[in-house]
Amino acid sequence: MAFFKRKRSDETELPSAPVEEKPASPSYPADGEKDNGGRFFGKLRDGLSKTRNAFTGRMDRLFLGKKEITEDLLDELEEILFTSDIGVTTTQELIDSVQEKVARKELKDPDKLKTALRDQMLGYLKAAPVEQSLPKAGEPFVVMVAGVNGVGKTTTVGKAAHRFKSEGKEVLLVAADTFRAAAVEQLCIWGERVGAAVIKQGPGADPSAVAFDGLTAAMARKVDVVLVDTAGRLHTKVNLMEELQKIRRVMGRKLPGAPHEVWLVLDATTGQNAISQARMFHEALGVTGIVLTKLDGTAKGGIVVGISRELGIPIRFIGIGEKIDDLREFDAADFVRAIFD
Repeated sequence: MAFFKRKRSDETELPSAPVEEKPASPSYPADGEKDNGGRFFGKLRDGLSKTRNAFTGRMDRLFLGKKEITEDLLDELEEILFTSDIGVTTTQELIDSVQEKVARKELKDPDKLKTALRDQMLGYLKAAPVEQSLPKAGEPFVVMVAGVNGVGKTTTVGKAAHRFKSEGKEVLLVAADTFRAAAVEQLCIWGERVGAAVIKQGPGADPSAVAFDGLTAAMARKVDVVLVDTAGRLHTKVNLMEELQKIRRVMGRKLPGAPHEVWLVLDATTGQNAISQARMFHEALGVTGIVLTKLDGTAKGGIVVGISRELGIPIRFIGIGEKIDDLREFDAADFVRAIFD
């Protein structure tokens, strides 16, 4: 998660903000990504086994023994793509592309059809721009984490904090989900686990005020990274979006340019509904990256392709397990290889 590289400045005293005392940071095993990707790719491939069986496994059975690409074959392929949660729009684009290549006689052999689909999907995943707004020297890198209730936002914040801490960065967590008391408690547990201070207030407090306090403390202490956990469930979607927009405005007034990133956490098991969620949050907040959780054990991993193609939002991280280091940076080539090979 090397978004930026900057040495810490000398610490200053924290202001009188409601801050949990920061415990000593425990030691953790080395990140599995440092083993040249071997063990991690194996885990990724295992985690995507249901997606692979539901997607490429069905394609292999469809293409087996076929000598030419017919309309019937393309109709069945379209059904496979659609039911693999790739999304209606992306499915239609893939089928149209195949039909054009067949019409131009660029594609005749069903055995090569799988490779053509693989290459196009990889192109979709690599096309989403990864734009980053970095803080000024001496200022914290602020990440706002959003998503509906139950997708794993708070856990994602904790695991992201661990990743930043493993890079030697000082991290501050902000409990701006004041709608659920359990969310604050859970974030404090993560703070203790990874060795990060937590800014919090009482249940029902104004989330924007908590976020303001968080940035005040972060700027005074000169921490490197601020991770802001937000609520995912209010009485209506309108209320939720207005609250999140207010949090973003308040942070921007306190620290121009903040938040530098807006991560949307999505549950992969929701399939195509995740595209609707992403579109709603993106319109309200300008999402800069997707964190897709619970990819292991679901057959709906194709949603990664649909989100990238339809919304143009990069997949930043994927969750493939429950361990503290199971939040991994997304690699398009590895993802496609894990599904197709």
